[in-house]
This record gives sequence, C-alpha cells and structure tokens, in this order.
Amino acid sequence: MTPSMLSIVIPVLNEASSLAILLGEIMSVVEREGLVAEVIFVDDGSSDTSWQVIQQLSRTDHRVRGIRFRRNFGKAAALQAGFARSNGDCVMTLDADLQDDPREIPRFLEAMDHLDVVSGWKQVRHDPWHKVLPSRVFNWMVSRTTGVSLHDHNCGFKCYRGEIFREVRLYGELHRFVPVLAAARGWRVGELVVQHRSRQHGQSKYGWERIVKGFLDLVSVKYVTGYGQRPQHVLGGLGLLGFLAGTLGSVYLAWLWISSRLNGMVEDDVHLHTRALFYYALVSLLLGAQFMGMGMLAELFTSLMRPDISSYSIAECVGDDGAQSSTIEATDGS
Repeated sequence: MTPSMLSIVIPVLNEASSLAILLGEIMSVVEREGLVAEVIFVDDGSSDTSWQVIQQLSRTDHRVRGIRFRRNFGKAAALQAGFARSNGDCVMTLDADLQDDPREIPRFLEAMDHLDVVSGWKQVRHDPWHKVLPSRVFNWMVSRTTGVSLHDHNCGFKCYRGEIFREVRLYGELHRFVPVLAAARGWRVGELVVQHRSRQHGQSKYGWERIVKGFLDLVSVKYVTGYGQRPQHVLGGLGLLGFLAGTLGSVYLAWLWISSRLNGMVEDDVHLHTRALFYYALVSLLLGAQFMGMGMLAELFTSLMRPDISSYSIAECVGDDGAQSSTIEATDGS
C-alpha cells in the first residue's frame, strides 16, 4: 500500500540526543521510497532540551511538526494528540529511543494491503531479562484474555489506517491496547516481525510497576470491549448474584428460626449456629444493592459521556503552516 500521505507520530520524553538521528533515518527512507510524509513529535513534558531540538528540526524541515505538553500526561495522551493532528491516511508510531528501525516502514506499508492494523513483533529483543520475561507473560495473558493473538502487544512500532482513530479513543495508558480496541470494532489486525536495536541514548522509562498497571489496563480493556455499551450486564449480574446469595441465606435463617420453635430448641443454640450466616447474608444483600447501583450509574455515564474532551493540555505547537502558536485545550482532569 502506498498512502497518499503517511503520518509518523513519535512520543518524546527526554530523548533530545536521539531526535535528529531518528529524523534523518526516517527521511532517508521516505525519500528513497518516494513517500509523502509528515513527522509529528509530541513532547510529553520532557525536562531536557527535547523541545528545543524539535523546534530546530521543524525550522529546517517543513515536514516536521511538534506538540509540547505542559507536563507529563503519559504515552497514550501523547499518541492521542498526535493522531488528532495527523493528516495521513496511514499513521505510524515508533519510539524516539532509536530501538525501532525506520527501514522497516516499507514492510509495514506492504502489510497494510490486507490489514488495517499492523503491530510490530520484536522477536529478538535487546533488552535485559527482567524486562523481557514480564513482557512475555503479559503478552500471553493479553492474547488469551482478549482473543487478539499478538506476540508483542506493547511494541510501539505500529501502523494504522487513519480512520481507525475516528472510532478508537485513547486514555489512561491504553496505547498498548489499540489493536485490541480496533479488533473489537471489526478492523483487521496482524503483526510483523521487526528488527529491534539496542538502546544507544537515554534510559528506559518503564519499570516493574508497569506490570501492575498493565494488568489493571487489561481488566479495563476487557470490560470496555465486552461490556462498554452494556455495563449493567456485568455489574448488574454481580449484583443479582449477591441478592441471590443473600436471599437464600435469609430464607435458610427463617427456616431455622421456625423449626427451632416447632422443635423446642434452646434459642442460644440457634444463635450460635446462625449468627455468622446472618452476617454473610446481610453483606451479600448490601453488596448486591451496591453493584446494581453502580451498574445503573455506569449506564448513565455511558449514555452521557463526552468523548470530545481532551485529557491533556497543550502549551504550544510548531510546524503548523510554518508558524508557531500557543494552544490551550480544555481538560477533564483525568
């Protein structure tokens, strides 16, 4: 597939030393393949000189655009901002740390002939074992849970059809789940083995805490893709189970009370056997009511939510029509 315009979105967090090298590699591929392309760097609150480098690159190459956040909002927000301002009918993402090789771009575009989302697979990784092992466990878990079988869900090297982002909105840290969210809406998803290079500049932004975050995000994605438009089905289902357990416990307690009167049992003996069951039944009824109420609120939020509100705030942009502008966007504080 040869797109009429290829947009390349690159989140940036303290990668000043690699940006010029990366842009040179990208433009070498673009010119060799005869592509029309734009490169959008999104500075996600860098504390080094990354923004100054982006400004300089934009001044020397009209195909480069930059977006600077007021603070660090996360990779998902950076990608969402880049997607919103991209003009390409194909959108690629890659990391700014030089571990993704731009020479793979033509292979991604070729795979787009029969796919809508192409995810990179770093089959041979040049990362320490304490990053590789948790990543493999996480990828196996995501594939089994969502039914979207990819070897490397967390790979930042991906290619999408531009219209996907009119349907898929990112928030939190769901950037690694875009293929899952797209597949849930019927888009064709596949993967491509890519070369993974050793890190030459900077340091990794991810630690062990991303395992916990990734698991929680997986739960969110499973819920959104399975019950996003019908939250009462899962919350109400849990509520009904609580009600059922509480009702059965209450009926059993009532039966014990009646039978004790009929058989002349001592009341203290009845209390000894039923006190714990009474509390279990009461808690089940209360939890059932809570889950039912949560389901009703979730249904209300689903019907009234406003996806047009951004979860990030932009301080300034460069490269739009050759001018620099200050832009302030509404934020929902999430």
